[in-house]
Amino acid sequence: MFRRATGLLARPLLSSTRARDRPFSTDLQAAPTADENFVEAWKKVAPNSEPPKTPLSFMQPRPPTPSSIPSKLTVNFVLPYASELSTKEVDMVIIPATTGQLGVLPGHVATIAELKPGVLSVHEGNEVAKYFVSSGFAFIHANSYADVIAIEAVPIDRIDPSLVQKGLAEFTQKLSSASTDLEKAEAQIGVDVHSALNSSLTG
Repeated sequence: MFRRATGLLARPLLSSTRARDRPFSTDLQAAPTADENFVEAWKKVAPNSEPPKTPLSFMQPRPPTPSSIPSKLTVNFVLPYASELSTKEVDMVIIPATTGQLGVLPGHVATIAELKPGVLSVHEGNEVAKYFVSSGFAFIHANSYADVIAIEAVPIDRIDPSLVQKGLAEFTQKLSSASTDLEKAEAQIGVDVHSALNSSLTG
């Protein structure tokens, strides 16, 4: 066993060119290319009709990674039914990730984070805009762009504290009286969301 381990350790390490056979996301072309294989396959099956658009057709060219860290972070904050922020330049965003509060500044390392119920803070100079988000994902890119996609979101100042307290009491009661796993899971989600709402208002 030790002889085999010695032989493995004696092998030469991969060269830098071979180690980079798989490019990083920042090495990929900024402009999307047409899905030529799909188009060719479509024309063989249905030559008389136009091929449908693929998701690649709707993607905008990704800005290249700058050589120096920019002074601002560009944020896109979208919901399934609306766009709250579109290419807005800010100083920082604080994201309620499942791993904890995630502060994002210009030049942040590329990251994907799952959102949990909590407060999303957008800092622009002395102004701070706060939103309560239920869930979703945040994509932080190496070119100082951040895309935040939330299932539901509402500005903190539009939340009614009395309704939050009422909802928390109702879901707590449902959780204590739940008899099936489904009822318990639904009630627990309600308790978690309303508890986070209550914390965002009192914290």
